[in-house]
Amino acid sequence: MTITLDSLEPALSVRQVLTLERVLAGEPEVVAGAQHLDRPVRWVHVAEAADVGVMLSGGEMVLTTGVLLAGDEDKQAEYVRSLHRAEAAAVVLGLGRAFPAAPDVMRRAAERCGLPMVVLHRPFPFAELTEEVQSRLVRRKFAAVSLSEAVRTELTALITAGAPLQRLLDEVARHSACPVVVTNLAHRVLGTAGERPAVDDVLRDWERIARQAGGVEGDGWIRAELGGRGERWGRIVLCGYRGDTATGRLLADRAAEALVLHRMLAGGAACSWEEQSAQSLLTDLVSGVVPARQLLPRARAAGLPVNRRTFVPLVVRDGDPARLERLLRLLGLPGLVAELADGATAVLLSLPRDQDAGALAVHFATRLRTETGPEHTVVAAAEPRAAWDDVPTGLREAQHVADAVADSCAVLDLPPVVRLKDVHLRGLIRLLRDDPHVQSFAERELDGLLRETDEDLLSVLRTYLATGRNKSRTAQLHHVSRPALYRRLESIQARLGVDLDDFEQAASVHIALLAHDAQQQ
Repeated sequence: MTITLDSLEPALSVRQVLTLERVLAGEPEVVAGAQHLDRPVRWVHVAEAADVGVMLSGGEMVLTTGVLLAGDEDKQAEYVRSLHRAEAAAVVLGLGRAFPAAPDVMRRAAERCGLPMVVLHRPFPFAELTEEVQSRLVRRKFAAVSLSEAVRTELTALITAGAPLQRLLDEVARHSACPVVVTNLAHRVLGTAGERPAVDDVLRDWERIARQAGGVEGDGWIRAELGGRGERWGRIVLCGYRGDTATGRLLADRAAEALVLHRMLAGGAACSWEEQSAQSLLTDLVSGVVPARQLLPRARAAGLPVNRRTFVPLVVRDGDPARLERLLRLLGLPGLVAELADGATAVLLSLPRDQDAGALAVHFATRLRTETGPEHTVVAAAEPRAAWDDVPTGLREAQHVADAVADSCAVLDLPPVVRLKDVHLRGLIRLLRDDPHVQSFAERELDGLLRETDEDLLSVLRTYLATGRNKSRTAQLHHVSRPALYRRLESIQARLGVDLDDFEQAASVHIALLAHDAQQQ
């Protein structure tokens, strides 16, 4: 889309022109069409010809003394009607030369047409008014074109540098000084920018607001469509823009251009914006940096049902987010999917309260493991949450469970959905791994091995304890003979000063090793 100087709507309305100092010196009075004073003024035109309408192209404020209209009421009425047909912004009549007061015929005709009519009670040089208004219009148009190029340059530079969607939206919000929202055609929010309280106010009842606004711009709500080659796939909305409408449209159009280019360079993956939106939301939930209550508007605007729901926090190890999204759609389960870190993907299910949340989670996990194989996928879960405020704790618990079994899939016989109770001691150690007392205990118990950092002996010890001190199985897994394994176990016991045949000492070392491993991840 191209915005030229001529296509930019002016920034002055009839009302604004009438407040200019030079105009006030003429003592202006609105005698007709007062409800239409917010019409934009594209230009100011001085004309005395009775057929002035044929010279106009729309949006002009016409200045006249009416010298060619005096004494002919038919001409006076037709003069006003011709201005209306030409879509003039207003007519300004200077009193004194032809009319001592506003002629009733012109006033009535202007009122019927809805054309603002203004009379000037004091003599006024029209040249001063045209000079003042024209210079202001030119300055505003030049400033608008300069802003357009500045915004385009900044956004293009960000795209060239590989900036993410959020960085572009932040830049648009900085220029517009209002919340910015990007949605798909179903009004699902894909991205937002602006001051957080203002954005939250917009998102609190987003779907109703978005549908109510429809395609109509008003109260600073300015939309631009996203798409190309005859296909629309989204829109960007400036919410509550306080500047003039023309500049707001320009900003929205420039932003739309940049977002379309951003999508093209990303291979047309509009769905990746949905993934980024879900990732931002779930990451904030997991981190706990932002209170859950403040994230509720974002969740609702992202399309997640939140009223009277049961939330099931899941974390999937080595799960492809796109596959998980497809599976949710296939099973008809509402939820958000977002890749976290270290091969973990969060899935937050939102289920009606009359459904069996546990059974549906197992059904989801079973279908997933059928597709990928149980040896490749771990589905960890927290207990279902009935309150949104409890969701962050649930997500963190599911993440702890997933981490606890990350290195134990070959040893543990895992159910389709793994919960905290299924990882027993390993899960508890995971939850306590940042406790200084636990860290000190691990260092103290394993000091003899950690001091020399013998990874081979640590690996043998780890396998021996994980197999329930089964020497035959440990030797087999490490591809060594039993005599060789015995020598290594003797070395381990000597360095640690323990007897691994003693259950309590072996348990103490096992707990210390679990804590050590948890702290390394």
